[in-house]
Amino acid sequence: MDRIMAAITYNRICELGSLSAAARSLGISRPMVSRYLDEMEKWAGARLIHRSTRRLTITPAGEKTLEKTRQLALLSQGIEGDTTRMTPSGTLRIACAHFTATHLLGPVIPPFLALYPALRIEVDINNHPVSLVGERIDLAIRITNEPEPGAIARYLGTCQSVLCASPAYLERAGVPTTPGDLAQHNCLHYSRFSGQSWSFRDREKGGMSVAVNGNFSAGISSLLCDMAAAGVGLAMVPAIEARSGLESGCLVRVLPQLEPQPLGIYGLYQSRDHQHAALSLFLDAIKQHLMQS
Repeated sequence: MDRIMAAITYNRICELGSLSAAARSLGISRPMVSRYLDEMEKWAGARLIHRSTRRLTITPAGEKTLEKTRQLALLSQGIEGDTTRMTPSGTLRIACAHFTATHLLGPVIPPFLALYPALRIEVDINNHPVSLVGERIDLAIRITNEPEPGAIARYLGTCQSVLCASPAYLERAGVPTTPGDLAQHNCLHYSRFSGQSWSFRDREKGGMSVAVNGNFSAGISSLLCDMAAAGVGLAMVPAIEARSGLESGCLVRVLPQLEPQPLGIYGLYQSRDHQHAALSLFLDAIKQHLMQS
């Protein structure tokens, strides 16, 4: 695990007083913050923070370690600053799903290449997780609430979903009015998930998951959207994917009183060691695009 990132994370935990606040500040998941803290305690060979349900308390060993990690973070920032000021060149290899390539990378790459003309970008479209090291991938973009362990995960934004169907399907099969009604419907889902379920947020009842089943699955959200518009069944797809169908009327929202559980958008990379000079800049560009869209 990247010890410099572990030191930076430890500094932020101490500054903000909680793992959750440190995760939000650094744009990474809370479990990743916890793993970095565990790594720091293994590195130091001592308990650095006493954790309770109400507060975090820095131990004497933690105070001594904090002095050293602050110096290490400053040194790292100086080196990283020298690196990021270099003009990115060479090839940046990115792996992502079809939806991400179309709706996220498509708008970001043209202005980014115009800004850095010496750079070349290769995009590997794959709907399954890839080996960053084995396939020489610099960056993987994932839409998930559980980033793969073993890689640094930088939070970039949120993907909102919508449950929809065609008017013809709803006329034929009936309109579900509760999550439990979904068991009686043909639910089109992503093929790479087994034990398929759909998750919702309810302001009154909190989160809930509903097991679903159907006669069609695919690894591409645009195809699921097309099948829903053709009257095959219900589909839960990214809101941006269903936008044109909803606006034209060939799709309508189902269970509008419930909000599908949002998914995080993460940039995954293997290590800060030998990091491509364009990586941090490209992640910044993606995050800026998501904030503006």
